[in-house]
Amino acid sequence: MAKMFIGGQSVESVSNQTYEVRNPATGELVDLVQKGNREDAKRAIDAADDAFKKWRWTSVEERANILFKGIEAVRANIGELGKLLCAEQGKPVKQAETEIEHFLHGMTFYARLGPNYRGSYVPLPDTTMYGMVLKQPMGVCAAISPWNFPITLMGTKVGPALIAGNTVVHKPASTTPLTATRIIELLNGAGLPPGVLNIVTGPGGTVGEELISNPKVRRVAFTGQSDTGQRVAEISGRGMKRITLELGGSDPLIVCDDADLKRAEFTAWVGRFFNCGQACLAIKRLYVFDAVYDEFVNRLVGRVQKIKVGNGAQDVFMGPLHTAEQRAEVENQVADAVNKGARVLTGANRPQGAEFEKGNFINPTLLADVAPDSKMVTEEVFGPALPIWRVKDLDHAIELANASMWGLGASIITRDLSKARYAAERLEAGNVWINSLHIGYDEMPFGGTKMSGIGREHGPEALEYYLETKGVVIATG
Repeated sequence: MAKMFIGGQSVESVSNQTYEVRNPATGELVDLVQKGNREDAKRAIDAADDAFKKWRWTSVEERANILFKGIEAVRANIGELGKLLCAEQGKPVKQAETEIEHFLHGMTFYARLGPNYRGSYVPLPDTTMYGMVLKQPMGVCAAISPWNFPITLMGTKVGPALIAGNTVVHKPASTTPLTATRIIELLNGAGLPPGVLNIVTGPGGTVGEELISNPKVRRVAFTGQSDTGQRVAEISGRGMKRITLELGGSDPLIVCDDADLKRAEFTAWVGRFFNCGQACLAIKRLYVFDAVYDEFVNRLVGRVQKIKVGNGAQDVFMGPLHTAEQRAEVENQVADAVNKGARVLTGANRPQGAEFEKGNFINPTLLADVAPDSKMVTEEVFGPALPIWRVKDLDHAIELANASMWGLGASIITRDLSKARYAAERLEAGNVWINSLHIGYDEMPFGGTKMSGIGREHGPEALEYYLETKGVVIATG
C-alpha cells in the first residue's frame, strides 16, 4: 500500500481511508493509496513551513548538491519507475521512461542554474548611495500536477522551487500518485531535510482546496483543465498568492504548400498520437494548404493506420486512454463531428480482440470536413482524434488557428523562413514551433495565452516565479 510522504516520513492518512489505482489497459489493481483529506494537507503544509525556516538559509550550492544526489537515485531506479508509471497511467514503458528522463533533465537544469542565478547592483543618482536587488525564496509552494505527464509536470514545479530555497507540498492526480510518491521518497532519501519536499495523495476537492486556500502557502503552481484553473486563480487570489497556471490547449499545425511533407507527416503523427493524444501541448487541429492537401492526407492516413495499439507493457506506440470516462468523452466528440457532416478518414472505433476488452482502448482517428461548431473544435480533445481542414493560404490558416479560446502552442511546416516568421508573430500562442515537433524544452519558457494559462514554466524565467524580488538602498556616507 502506497503511503504519503510528510515531514520526511511515510505516513498514513488521518482519515484511515484508501482508494484503488487500476491499470487502464487491464483494469487490474495496481495498488491501494492513502485517501488524504484537508487535515493531511494541513500537516504537510505545517511541516513544509517549519522546514522553510532553515532550508531558506542553506547555500544554493548545498541545495544543488542534494538535488544532484536525488537525481542519481532516481536515475538508478528508472527501470522500476517506468514500469510503475506504465501500470498506473497506461502509456508504453518506453514513453514512461522517456518522461522520467525528461524529469531528470529538468531537475538537472535547475540544479545547475541555481548557483549561477544572481541579484544585481544598481547605481543610484545620489552618489552617496547605491542599490541592491535581492532574490529570496517565497516559502511553502503547492505543486499540483495532472495525470497525463505526472512526473515531468511534477519536475517543472519541484525543481525550481527547491533550488530557489522554497519548500514544497506536492499533490499528484488521484489516479497517478504511485510513481510520484516513489520519486519523492528517493529524493528525500538523498538528503533533503525533513519537511522540505512532501506529497499528499487524495481528492482535489479536499487536498487541493486546502493547498490553494491555506495562508501558509505563498505560491501555487497548477497544471490541469482550464475550468479548474479558473477556480485555482479565484481562491489563490484571495490570499494574494503567486500563481502559474498551465491549462488546456487546442494547438494548430499549419502545413504550407512548400512544406517538407515527410517532416510534416511525422510532426502530425507524433504530435497528435504520442501518449494516446492525452496532452495539453499536442497538435489538435490540422490546417493543410489546398495544393498539397490530397497528397499529405493520404500519407498521414497510411501512417496512422500502422500505429500499433495495445497494453503499454508490450511493444506498442499507443496505449489505452487513461480512464473509461476519458474514452467516452473522446468518442462523444468524434460522434458529434460525424453527426454534423465530418468524414472519417480512419479510426473512430475501438480495436477488436480479447486483449482489448478490459482496457480503455480506442483506435487513432482522423476526420475531414469537421464543422466549426462541433465539439472537436469548441472543446479540448484529450485523446487520439485529429480534425483536418483545407486552407487557401497562410492568412486563412492563421485566421482559423486563432479562432479558439486556447493559445498554448502552434506549429508551422514551411521551407520559407519569411512565412515562418510571419506566422510566428501572428499566431496567438505562448509557444510556436517551426519545422519542429511539439516539445517543451526545459531551457525555454513555456506557457499559454488566453484560456491556456498564466505565467511561465521551464527556462530561467520559471525561477522568477519562485523568488521574491527585494530592493535594498544603502547609504555609504
